[in-house]
Amino acid sequence: MDEQIRKYYQGELSRAEENELMREVASNKALKEAFIRHQHLETLLDWTSRPDDRERATKDFKEFAAGEKRKVRLKTYTHILSYVSVAAALVLITWLFAERYFSPQTPTRFHTLYVPAGQRVSFTLEDGTTVWLNARTKMTYPAVFDPKERRVAVEGEAFFAVAKEIDRPFIVSAGEVELRITGTRFNLYNYPHEDFSRISLLEGRLEVLNLSHPLERVTLQPHHELTVRKGQMSLAEITDANCFLWKEGIYSFENEPFGNILKKLELYYDIRIEVTDVEMLRWRYTVKFRQRDGIDEILRLLQQVHRFQMQINEEDNSVTIGR
Repeated sequence: MDEQIRKYYQGELSRAEENELMREVASNKALKEAFIRHQHLETLLDWTSRPDDRERATKDFKEFAAGEKRKVRLKTYTHILSYVSVAAALVLITWLFAERYFSPQTPTRFHTLYVPAGQRVSFTLEDGTTVWLNARTKMTYPAVFDPKERRVAVEGEAFFAVAKEIDRPFIVSAGEVELRITGTRFNLYNYPHEDFSRISLLEGRLEVLNLSHPLERVTLQPHHELTVRKGQMSLAEITDANCFLWKEGIYSFENEPFGNILKKLELYYDIRIEVTDVEMLRWRYTVKFRQRDGIDEILRLLQQVHRFQMQINEEDNSVTIGR
């Protein structure tokens, strides 16, 4: 059966053989796990830029898969990261969280990519669209798009540079809204725990469908953003384009309340922050910092603007801030 899986990923099976394999994968847990391992390898190799990297990644991935069965801990795959490109390394981190969906009736392959806290990833879809995913973001997309439409789903924050195709719209499902695009650059903020979604258009044209009110549609113009909260839409101009620098690893805040910044830090770094004096939440900051700086360094930078005390509790992954 391993030979059948190999042939599937190399395109050597007929449609009937593919359908039969998918039925077996859907009903056989061990076979499904083997199929997923092969998919992980295919994804890693697709995003590895050099031939020598590819050979090393293949060899080390096989070693990793064997080690996984023996429940070897995190250090097993750190050896791999030294050989692959930055993009592939991020993929290697994120595919540990990946899920695969199988349907006996539909052999189309789907990927679900999850980006852990403190990370980000960028990649290119098969149509040429480039996507950046922020920390704690999940995106589901097909290996090959449908001939009539290009559909993906996002939970979290993503920036898209959509390849232009007039006759095949790019559709993004994001909570209570659906976006339809032919070619454009935009940012989507859609974390499931938030009570709002925000679509910010930088270039091109974008249509937003309100799923709570299907007849309600808004067409965004460049440099405008649409906020959707509990089914209600509100339109405004983009006041600070620097907030989209996250795709370059930079978090930017302009005259932002301390409370809002701390909420973003909790989100991006998966940490709980408690402030003992609510008056401190009104402090305002204009500041930029790099994602790789980490939560400790970022809080120390903020201390230089407004003085405060902080206590870090590593056991429960929390920070307490007070005067």
